[in-house]
Amino acid sequence: MNGMCRMSSNRLAWIATLALGLLVIVQAAADPSGLLSLLGWTGADLWPIRAPWQIAPFVVYLPVLLGVTWWAVRSIAGSRWLFAATTGSVVLAVLLAKFAMSLVAAGDLGTAAWGSGFALAKAIPAGLIVAGVVAIAGRSRSVADAPDDAPSVWAGALLFGAIAPLLAGQWWAGAPYDRWMPAPNVLNGVLATVGGIVVLALGAIGCQRVLGRRVAGGTAATFLAGWFAAMGAGALLALAASIVGMVSDDGFAGDLWPLMGGYIRLADGVAYGACTGWIVGLAAVWSRRQSTQPSPIPRPALRAGAVTLAAVAVAVPFLARPDAQPASPAPIDSVEAGTLLPLRVSGEVIADAAGREVLLRGVNVNQLVDFYAPRPEVPSTLPLTDADFAGIADHGFNVVRLALSWSALEPERGRYDEAYVDQIRVAVAQAKAHGLYTVLDMHQDGWSNAPSPDDVSCRPGTSPMWGYDGAPEWATITDGAPRCQFTGRDISPAGGRAFNNFYYDTDGVQEQLVQAWAMLAGEFKDEDAVAGYDLLNEPNFGESAPLTSSLLLGRFYDRTIDAIREAGAEQIVYFEPSILWSGLGFDSGPPAGFTDDTNIVFSPHLYAESITMDASLGLPTIVSIERGFTLADRVAHKYGDIPVWTGEYGYWGDGLVDKAARFAQEQDAHIQGGTYWVWKQACGDPQNGIQELGNGLMPVLCSTGEDAPRNTALLDVLTRAYPRYAPGRITHLAAEGDRLELTGTAGEGSCRLEVWFPSPIGTDPSAVDTVGVEDVAFTPLGEGSLMTGCATGDYEVRTGGA
Repeated sequence: MNGMCRMSSNRLAWIATLALGLLVIVQAAADPSGLLSLLGWTGADLWPIRAPWQIAPFVVYLPVLLGVTWWAVRSIAGSRWLFAATTGSVVLAVLLAKFAMSLVAAGDLGTAAWGSGFALAKAIPAGLIVAGVVAIAGRSRSVADAPDDAPSVWAGALLFGAIAPLLAGQWWAGAPYDRWMPAPNVLNGVLATVGGIVVLALGAIGCQRVLGRRVAGGTAATFLAGWFAAMGAGALLALAASIVGMVSDDGFAGDLWPLMGGYIRLADGVAYGACTGWIVGLAAVWSRRQSTQPSPIPRPALRAGAVTLAAVAVAVPFLARPDAQPASPAPIDSVEAGTLLPLRVSGEVIADAAGREVLLRGVNVNQLVDFYAPRPEVPSTLPLTDADFAGIADHGFNVVRLALSWSALEPERGRYDEAYVDQIRVAVAQAKAHGLYTVLDMHQDGWSNAPSPDDVSCRPGTSPMWGYDGAPEWATITDGAPRCQFTGRDISPAGGRAFNNFYYDTDGVQEQLVQAWAMLAGEFKDEDAVAGYDLLNEPNFGESAPLTSSLLLGRFYDRTIDAIREAGAEQIVYFEPSILWSGLGFDSGPPAGFTDDTNIVFSPHLYAESITMDASLGLPTIVSIERGFTLADRVAHKYGDIPVWTGEYGYWGDGLVDKAARFAQEQDAHIQGGTYWVWKQACGDPQNGIQELGNGLMPVLCSTGEDAPRNTALLDVLTRAYPRYAPGRITHLAAEGDRLELTGTAGEGSCRLEVWFPSPIGTDPSAVDTVGVEDVAFTPLGEGSLMTGCATGDYEVRTGGA
């Protein structure tokens, strides 16, 4: 055909590049959140440049995005499958650009590669749009002759699959995976790992046979066909895992998790193919050349080498995987009534110094938080008094999560407010006097208590916002990004930039919080009633998730844990995933191995069917209450099967009591503790909004300031019977009100069992049925009673016809 009538490959490449560049500009202008655009624009100042992460989107991401697109489209312009090949080219370009930007910003190869998959949801629509433009423009192009056979890539495909466990890192780990799904990460076990390798290798071979004859046009096209085949293999792995998950992971059990989980698996698989698929591409090029220039190395030798390398790649991760176990204190034999012993992590549970499993169940207390006051005449917090702790104890709870504010603790850089520290000391002492442990929580919501300034200019789609709580003004570095919100406080240009500066320790602000924790830990290192330290409430994802919300969050946690230990504090450290868990019902969390400390507890906020985005927007449930517990357990598994403790839950709105009952059932089934949000909430609390009641378990009438009627049905659920301290390990727990089914196996240490009942059981030991429990006694405690006894061997406690 006449070449003058054909669209040249160069022109198609420029059309694709220009179309993609225009799409980037339109998205940045139209999307005020930056969540849906290839390259978001927050409105932050570009100057001064303090670190590479500030300019990486412009000097790394954009050049790689446009450069790879131009090269790839030019290479495949003569292919029979132009639309599909162009889509693949743009998807590859987006993921490689995300990878390169993250690598420059944080310097971690593994996280940068894994995190590139988070751009897949943006890459696919962009690829389809650009492919549509190119397909229209290339209707009169010349098509390259298709080869008779696709190049063989079996050696490269085997290597591509076999090295997956070595490179897995955060790929194929956590919430979306169970042990039955093919997923080549040793955290999932041998069966899943080998299955994943097989699917990747065979998938690459199969996809290459299809693409190798349809993506043609020279050496570069052959190389890209192999690369696309690897990405296709990653997609097939996701499909295989999702099909298995429909059986092993309960399918559509009241939520849309199979779809969301399937997408995450797809992102993992395609990202792995994008970052390592060049291996298959090189194998395709090598095979094509060998068809005309045979290799001097015999094929049997090549096969033997490839198989040996694959076997080594599979074995090494399993042999190298650490098998660290938390160090447990030597158990003591006897416990005096009312004594709060030191708590430590022991395997998958929290245990005390007497070797007993401890279920920490209680409430959040926000009365020391430095909240913004939307209405200055209405207090944003209520006074915290001894009566509060007495009331908490009277309801059978044994822990409070005491929310603190960095802004109140360190109002000026390097100066701690001793009066505020004294308030914390008093609160801990009062809680202890009533038999309550305290978890100290560095609270924040929306980064700080600063509201939008009066002269703020918000982009369309965003609006001015109240302040909330968190960091002091001196630690708030927003680089001029507007204090506006998109759908809620946690998606804000100013908040995102402040968190980014925190994660990258701009001007040493992160180090200041680390030192603040060291100071607090030093104050309470000898206080056994302090159950531990919750390092940061619902950390925001900043501007570059998952780099910030995983790797950099983990680095902050690691630094803080080290500082706490150097201060001499040995208490448990509770760490949270990012706010994405509260908003979506799941998140990846810091990478496995982010710390070598073993006295840690995973503490997500299980708000499924509550304040998650699906519930807030009236969408179908993505993660159900029941599923939320399963996903939390899976993420805890990647940290070495550590305990899970729910720092916050509640806020269910419609159907409150029914949902609370479902939550309670799962909490018992998983034998976990947690703290309900919240004990009391002032009418001037920005989280309360402007309404008739101050929300909380102990509501307040805003018109008078007096106590409002309590939701007794909710209290009945939350204050149900449970074992506070159980010798050895609890093996089964189910409760409703006073009805209780409890089984356990005692171990070394104290035999003292303590069980809370919400109603006075009486003094007759026959009120309960027990096996293996002697010296049963009942003591009135607040509105209920406390059963004690000496449990040995395999023991049981059953009441109320259970």
